[in-house]
Amino acid sequence: MFATYVHNLDPIALPIYGGLALRWYGLAYLMGFVAGFLLLRNLARRGLWVLKPEKTADFIAAAALFGVFLGGRIGWVLLYLKDGMFRNWGLNPEWLAAMKADPLLVFRVWEGGMASHGGILGLVIFTWFYARKEKVTWTGLGDGLCVVAPLGLLFGRMANFVNGELYGRVANGVGWAMKFPLTLVDGKAPEYDRFNDAATAAVQVEPKLGPAYQALETATNQDFPYAKSAYFEALLDANRHSDKVTNAIEPYLEPRHPSQLYEAMLEGLLLFTILYLVRVRFPKAPDGLLTGLFFALYAIFRIFGEHFREPDAAMVGAFTKGQFFSFFMFLFAAAFFVHAWRGWKKVDG
Repeated sequence: MFATYVHNLDPIALPIYGGLALRWYGLAYLMGFVAGFLLLRNLARRGLWVLKPEKTADFIAAAALFGVFLGGRIGWVLLYLKDGMFRNWGLNPEWLAAMKADPLLVFRVWEGGMASHGGILGLVIFTWFYARKEKVTWTGLGDGLCVVAPLGLLFGRMANFVNGELYGRVANGVGWAMKFPLTLVDGKAPEYDRFNDAATAAVQVEPKLGPAYQALETATNQDFPYAKSAYFEALLDANRHSDKVTNAIEPYLEPRHPSQLYEAMLEGLLLFTILYLVRVRFPKAPDGLLTGLFFALYAIFRIFGEHFREPDAAMVGAFTKGQFFSFFMFLFAAAFFVHAWRGWKKVDG
């Protein structure tokens, strides 16, 4: 049904002024935090969380800043920037050069670049300190957070789809496959070699692309990357507003899995449903059980979902980086399951 659909959604939800804009990506984070706050407060009022309802707002605000944003951004810088900090069992020279050239990039969250594994680890560390401060059990605090965390993952993956990023692998013969223009500048994708053909086809049907195309044609070797980037941004904008441009570039794009939607359903909706049902139906479940379930199920869903997602970083042997780091989450899951089992044995005994 969607094999010829070319992604043309605008990542900007609302232009503001002077180049400032409200983006769907930012709104996704906001929606995740609001949903998390409302649900955690509800659980607290029902006695299903260790914090009092009036503490929920402060907890979510601190978790967002010190857990999600700080952990997610640092995780991306360490694991994905220039293919990560380490390469071949040593420091990655490209990563070092990027950090020396722009050490402040780690703080520019609004430019994109967040790692879900980093965000999860950031929340683990943050909740440990917060639990000590509030004198509540760390595992009990984490259990509540793990119930609502998949909602943030759900909104985040939907925002990835709106942005047309983190697209899937080529999916010939899949009826719901979609085509993503960002593949034209992805050096690992077959579409990359068709950029010039797509650029020529688009300018033939959209005169407004003429100046950017002319600059691309006459650019020197030194200026070519900037001219190509400028033309591509103009092409993306034209694709969002002109069916003629969309139809012109469509033949040069491969049908791909909408892996962002797969992950939104697995890591987001399905994971949330399972954890919420366990929380509500087993109110006396030992502390740590839900956290263990979160780590185990997230790892399973992420490893499975990565089979359909185009790798966005260097492979680790036969596995994508997302799969590789997910394997370590089984160790965390096992530790929390053991803790929960010991708690259950004490109560049962």
